[in-house]
Amino acid sequence: MEIDQDALGDVIRRLRRAEGQIRGVIAMLEDGRDCADVVTQLAAVSRALDRAGFKIIASGLRECVKAEGNGEKPSLDVAQLEKLFLSLA
Repeated sequence: MEIDQDALGDVIRRLRRAEGQIRGVIAMLEDGRDCADVVTQLAAVSRALDRAGFKIIASGLRECVKAEGNGEKPSLDVAQLEKLFLSLA
């Protein structure tokens, strides 16, 4: 499954943001910050990763619908995409 270029750019931006947030969480732990602050940041990282994953799945669904509309066989079928979606949910 290929990700369309607009979605790819968005996913990469989200992952880079999450990468920075993870570095921030590590620094918070090393600095002995309050656990509530650390957990809040971990939740933000988790949401960012989930959104990146959902964006990839949405791109796959669009590709699947487009391929079927053109009479082609999609690289992933709906069941595979559903399984991927549920792995994030």
